[in-house]
Amino acid sequence: MSKHYDYVIVGGGSAGSALANRLSSDPSTSVLVLEAGRNDSKLDPFIHMPAALPFPIGSRFYDWKYESEPEPHMGGRRVYHARGKVLGGSSSINGMIFQRGNPMDYERWAADPGMESWDYAHCLPYFKRMETCLAGADAWRGGSGPLILERGPATSPLFGAFLEATEQAGYPRTDDVNGYRQEGFAPFDRNVHRGRRLSAARAYLHPVMSRKNLDVETLALVTGLTMNGTRVTGVTYLRAGRVRREVTAGDVILCGGAFNSPQLLQLAGIGDPEHLSAAGVQTRVELPGVGANLQDHLEVYVQYASTQPVSIAPWMKHYHKPRIGAEWLFLRRGVGATNHFEAGGFIRSNDDVSYPNLMFHFLPIAIRYDGSQPAAEHGYQVHIGPMYSDVRGWLRIRSADPMEHPAIQFNYLSTENDRREWVEMIRAARTILEQPAFAPFNGGEISPGPSVDTDQEIIDWVAKDAETALHPSCTAKMGTDEMSVIDPTSMRVHGVDGLRVVDASVFPYVTNGNIYAPVMMVAEKAADLIAGNTPLPPSDAPFYRHGTGMPIFPPGDPRNDAWDATREIPSAAQANRTHQG
Repeated sequence: MSKHYDYVIVGGGSAGSALANRLSSDPSTSVLVLEAGRNDSKLDPFIHMPAALPFPIGSRFYDWKYESEPEPHMGGRRVYHARGKVLGGSSSINGMIFQRGNPMDYERWAADPGMESWDYAHCLPYFKRMETCLAGADAWRGGSGPLILERGPATSPLFGAFLEATEQAGYPRTDDVNGYRQEGFAPFDRNVHRGRRLSAARAYLHPVMSRKNLDVETLALVTGLTMNGTRVTGVTYLRAGRVRREVTAGDVILCGGAFNSPQLLQLAGIGDPEHLSAAGVQTRVELPGVGANLQDHLEVYVQYASTQPVSIAPWMKHYHKPRIGAEWLFLRRGVGATNHFEAGGFIRSNDDVSYPNLMFHFLPIAIRYDGSQPAAEHGYQVHIGPMYSDVRGWLRIRSADPMEHPAIQFNYLSTENDRREWVEMIRAARTILEQPAFAPFNGGEISPGPSVDTDQEIIDWVAKDAETALHPSCTAKMGTDEMSVIDPTSMRVHGVDGLRVVDASVFPYVTNGNIYAPVMMVAEKAADLIAGNTPLPPSDAPFYRHGTGMPIFPPGDPRNDAWDATREIPSAAQANRTHQG
């Protein structure tokens, strides 16, 4: 006989870990978490040492190793996509950069029909609830949440040169990219605490593992949803790849991410009938938006050689690794205790853009994610890419086999606007890296190099060299239009009882920056919606927007009227509702 739970959470990654913690806080509620990957052993340095982040990516022990279909605007090459294959999901193998996105991202969400409660004022309290910001709690930052955030020290002379160069190039500094003003450059918050990665599993799940009403199974691959008509009653799964098991549930919550959640929906016959039929699956519920609207961030590295031996490149040599490991293991310090993405920022690519659409991560070494280095021993680089590409992709199952990866097409570089932003991005990066602050270190551009100069040469280089920033999202979006999949007031799948989705797939639009923090915010807010708790009251904290000459307060706040009367600009409520694209 199958066991029954109030909630079965499919996926023990970022969103699943947060939901398991919050939903199991009610001792009368039974919760089961099914994670297809293995346990995140606290003895595994490749997970918990921040600087070891290149090792899990590409390893079959940590990574599901997805690839896109041949991308038609990138010379037909496939783009590799890492996804975490371990408890904590991708938060156990990501770059540990914590970025909420721009407040206007959530105003953009809220402008869609039915999405009014997902504006910045309603999302900010959940961002605050989930974090302990060691730089200090205030109107924008939390001080008592499970995610402990450390601010990057950015003390290397290369970081100093970078931050000075951004000012010389005419860009502002900001106190906190996750606070009142995102636009500008600053040290970054990271999910690193006391020299260790603080994944979602370590922050949310492990502290409550002893709860009697919470069960967590790893190596548990969900193969299908059990259904009675249009009601989901449970799931079937494989234990360690062999033993088939079944559980029943009051609610099944999919937290598999932008790839796995729509895949399970389609396998259950929930999706576009044409695509389901092609895969040999009978349609149960027609929802054409399942697997559509796929969005991501593409990025490149602009790399420079350094004339001074100030980069961290020498530490990459094999004979240094025992020392790095020992310092980290016994002292939790040294080169191994940081993710090295300690500073960066956000800018607008031109004056017609109302809020930042370009992102920069600075790294005091010239290196690729796979560990390969250019010829120059010492160097530095910026990771850059547009944040709001207007390209849209899709995900479709190939067959009814749950073990087969779905077909994924991103359509990178397929629009004129996307290509234009890439040209603006590369030119902005070069402007910063050629400022006088870098004169003591500038040994010349390594990649793409001086031969890449015209607009078309830049686009050709991006098509050849770009990698994903690993932010797939939006494949089962919240909303009420015909392409929406999720009810934004309950996280239920439209037309299906007993089934919800909570992860990056429910975003209507990808946010500005790394998406881990927005995923955790969605999970925190969804936990209240699912449990029927009273939502946190909306915040009245203002936020910055370029060109208004004033703070932006939540719609309806009387302070908006006072500012509008004196500044003779469009009302803040109207300003809040305008968005990119």
